[in-house]
Amino acid sequence: MSAPDRVGRRLIQLYAGLALYGASSALLVESGLGLEPWGVLHQGLAELTGLTIGVVSIFVGAAVLLLWIPLRQRPGLGTVSNVFVVGLAMDGTLALVPDAHALTARVPLLVAGIVLNGVATGLYIAASFGPGPRDGLMTGLHRLTGRSIRLVRTAIELAVVATGFALGGTVGIGTVLYAVAIGPLAQLFLRVFAVPAASDGSAVVAAGQPEGAILRP
Repeated sequence: MSAPDRVGRRLIQLYAGLALYGASSALLVESGLGLEPWGVLHQGLAELTGLTIGVVSIFVGAAVLLLWIPLRQRPGLGTVSNVFVVGLAMDGTLALVPDAHALTARVPLLVAGIVLNGVATGLYIAASFGPGPRDGLMTGLHRLTGRSIRLVRTAIELAVVATGFALGGTVGIGTVLYAVAIGPLAQLFLRVFAVPAASDGSAVVAAGQPEGAILRP
């Protein structure tokens, strides 16, 4: 694959992945069975402010990105795009998907949301245009504190889940299933969507530690 073709494929993967991430998060909202950790916070803030969950996601992403400054993190195209595309795709999907009330409809929405979230994560991370704002917060705190990636990630996600739940965000079986499934799914789809290198045909996947690669945008 030539260099221009490779960049073109990476751009398509980036924006397809971010759009799909927003859509998959919207499916989790529609299921009403529990959201991913940051989604719980976004939903709680949406309940508090009256804004849509997608708009809240954009504001939270921008605020987290500001925290990169003292942490000396460097954003990429994917980082900035993440802030806007995910939130817009989430609101767009919520406007299109009808409300589900029966459990027979909500469970498939939950499963589809989790699986598609794994696909989306593999797509945008394999594009290698920079981590999402929340990923950069984690890696920056890891470098600043010297604590393990796993510990920092756990502390951040417990904090956002607790805050979101206190504000009215939905925590449920979906939250647990997401936490268990997203790592293996993301690792699988990172390999599926790896971009071949221009010179020797080897695959290009996300740079950095694997622990950081499986986090949400």
